[in-house]
Amino acid sequence: MISTKGRYALRVMIDLSEHSEDGYIPLKDIAARQQVSKKYLEIIVKDLVNGKLITGVSGKGGGYKLCRRPEEYPVGEILELMEGSLATVSCLTSGAEPCPRADSCQTLPLWAEYDKLTHDYFYGKTVADLAHC
Repeated sequence: MISTKGRYALRVMIDLSEHSEDGYIPLKDIAARQQVSKKYLEIIVKDLVNGKLITGVSGKGGGYKLCRRPEEYPVGEILELMEGSLATVSCLTSGAEPCPRADSCQTLPLWAEYDKLTHDYFYGKTVADLAHC
């Protein structure tokens, strides 16, 4: 399940995309448009800045803006930054220890196919696809 953190991060990225011509966007403006508390968005934008998806400037005229063009942000990249691995089962997470039952696991192909569908879906959509620019 995608948490509010992941969903709101997408909304922040879309909002920044739709208002990119305004330069740095104050967080209070994003919070008002998205009807999300500014305090909660502070946590989200901190993760987005640390993940190098957005950049922020403090003080008068400050705020946040995208580091790249909206079409260069796959939805999957944003969700994985905020949520961690989107893998269905632990044995398919990146860097997982090899499962000793992998060769005989009858359900592994099912999970692998599902994970590929999920990955391809989220990485096939971009912020630009969701924005109304």
